[in-house]
Amino acid sequence: MKDTLGVLLAGGVGERLYPLTRDRAKPAVTFGGIYRIIDITLSNCLNSDLRRVYILTQYKALSLNRHIREGWNILGREVGEFIEVLPPMKRVSAEWYQGTADAVYQNIYSIGSEQPKYVLILGGDHIYKMNYGKMLKQHQDSGADITLATIQIDPDQTHHFGVVDVDNDGRVNGFEEKPKVTQLRSPLNPAKVGGSMGVYLFNADVLIPVLLKDAENQKSSHDFGKDILPKMVDDYRVFAYDFVDENKKEAHYWRDVGTLEAYYEANMDIVSVSPIFNLYDEEWPIRTHQRQYPPAKFVFAEEGRTGTALDSIVSNGCIVSGGLVKNSVLSPDVRVNSYSEVDQSILFSHVSVGRRCRIRKAILDRDVHIPEGTTIGYDAEADRQRYFVTDSGITVVTRDYSLFENPVTVDYFTSE
Repeated sequence: MKDTLGVLLAGGVGERLYPLTRDRAKPAVTFGGIYRIIDITLSNCLNSDLRRVYILTQYKALSLNRHIREGWNILGREVGEFIEVLPPMKRVSAEWYQGTADAVYQNIYSIGSEQPKYVLILGGDHIYKMNYGKMLKQHQDSGADITLATIQIDPDQTHHFGVVDVDNDGRVNGFEEKPKVTQLRSPLNPAKVGGSMGVYLFNADVLIPVLLKDAENQKSSHDFGKDILPKMVDDYRVFAYDFVDENKKEAHYWRDVGTLEAYYEANMDIVSVSPIFNLYDEEWPIRTHQRQYPPAKFVFAEEGRTGTALDSIVSNGCIVSGGLVKNSVLSPDVRVNSYSEVDQSILFSHVSVGRRCRIRKAILDRDVHIPEGTTIGYDAEADRQRYFVTDSGITVVTRDYSLFENPVTVDYFTSE
């Protein structure tokens, strides 16, 4: 992978993940207690021996930039290795990033300065385990100009994906962008369709002229899936790489956590009795930056009440004091007090749940303090009067509006 440069797109607004993205970029959203979403892709890079990575940021990137600086400053520039944040510089355009392809185009000078032979385009909002080195080998063996990673999906899921027309040799002959119905079928499995994972491997000498041409097209939305790839099929050798899952489970695991429902389900996947997404595989470690907190503590309170957590992830610094936590994810420095029950929920860092609370199927954002006796997740209509509730019934409780991404902790829920 020494001739390959990774370009990780982390500048999107993340509208479908609102309100969790109100104060932060989508890749900076907490995942699995101690991680950020971007940690998954960056861990894939390290585990694939990809050691030159640019991260393109834009939207509300303060906490993301800080996380990368504190947790991923682990490679040495003096030996040509780096994980580096590139903020928008408007070097070749007077606009902010207009699309995925435009984001890469606006950093074309930085990419060219590294003189890579291959450029790997990645997203920062997917949960999966993938060895990019295997993809590079196929790319080289096939003599491809561009290779895109695909995953086998059911035909009724195509409205969520860009789908590809692939022949028996793996060459891509066409694209359909999120079709409601398609007649395309995968040559690997006639009951499936090849869906694009948003992972693209370009020859650098192909990528740069293609981006320059697209930048001149005022009718283009400057998106890889919608504009760049469909136009390359006739003039370039475009191949598909079928996803090889390093998660080592029966079913391939790849999740786009761009919606609240998908994000919630991905977190629930890791607290199941047999986790669908395995965080405990020593052969494929997921790393992150962790602040210094004491170990988690479970307190035996008065009247025989015992702090208990079942089928849950409990991070460092947490205290469960006479409360019950089930099927939930507790991020660092969370407190659950006596007589309270937390079920099927995700609690971000520095959350405090008061006594005698009942919380079910909820996401509590950072620094939220829940007053004593509060009930969340049992009456959707009542919750909608105070919180954000999705169509599927997930209640999202956010901290009070602040100009700062890490505001002073306050009790902002008050009794009426």
